[in-house]
Amino acid sequence: MTRVVHYLNQFFTGVGGEDAASTPPARTDGAVGPGRKLQALLGDDFEVVATVSCGDDYAAGEPEAAREILALVKEAKPDVVVIGPAFSSGRYGLACGRLAAAATQAGLAVVAAMHQDNPGLAEAAGAPVVRSGEAAREMGPSLETLAAAVKKLSAGEDLTEAEGRLGKPPRRNRVADQNAARRAVALVLARLGGDKEATEVPLPDFDKVTPAPPVEDLSEVTVALVSEGAVVPADNPDKLESARATRWAHYSIEGRDSLPAGEFISVHGGFSTVAANEDPQRILPLDVARQLESEGAIGRLHHEYLVTAGNGTSVGNAKRFGTEWVADLRKSGVRAAILTAT
Repeated sequence: MTRVVHYLNQFFTGVGGEDAASTPPARTDGAVGPGRKLQALLGDDFEVVATVSCGDDYAAGEPEAAREILALVKEAKPDVVVIGPAFSSGRYGLACGRLAAAATQAGLAVVAAMHQDNPGLAEAAGAPVVRSGEAAREMGPSLETLAAAVKKLSAGEDLTEAEGRLGKPPRRNRVADQNAARRAVALVLARLGGDKEATEVPLPDFDKVTPAPPVEDLSEVTVALVSEGAVVPADNPDKLESARATRWAHYSIEGRDSLPAGEFISVHGGFSTVAANEDPQRILPLDVARQLESEGAIGRLHHEYLVTAGNGTSVGNAKRFGTEWVADLRKSGVRAAILTAT
């Protein structure tokens, strides 16, 4: 019998919603919530012996949360640790990714499930993660993928893209059938024969973004200031993250010619913000933009600026921010933007 310990957040264990997001780690015997369906999918050769849970705020915000959760997982003596699905939930995903990394480092067999754009995927640090749906309405098929991955992992097999694995599996040393010279010649012959895919070192597949054509006359359009430098009002009213951002914010600059020190700060966690906080316009150049507006170099400055933190933010979230920014700005009649970065 394979012993399974399942990690879920406070919502899926029935503890509560946002009102229970600060709940510390806890362990319950047996399968809970989605774990019951997971147990049925795994069959009689597996037993969900315990469910470990934690509130999303506690798990994502407390520095020792992953260690505390892992300690409860270890108490149940698992053969395999199953985490999630976290779908696209930011805090839940961060907790799942960190626990997956910690469990792997501790030598435990582990598999997590989350959406490909979840920021927690970067936290997993190479631990096995399989694809889930974007939201809980896709719980059924997400659990089916997760259960199949658990079975394969428990059989000692590597998870591949065919099983829904996100990211590349770890590299393992093996003895090749041919030496390097023969393999190199074989690859050259394959390339000459028209095979453009054959390789021993697959390269990352990066998106290519076609730049928009330049604006013909900036004096006729509304221009916006946007930034990934995390410049926010001093009390950070929207609690913008300093790293691995899952959200963006927008703030009014109507009637402002400058961003005074003390009223605005940068909460970016990827560089020293001392100079930026002495003069927030080193990140968001409102003073110069107003000068361009008064000179007629630009038609009008948009009444809000849009901001997020680029530090460690996942590619998936960054793409989403860009799409949402474009929709917001186009709706407001903006036709050009000045993007400042750190």
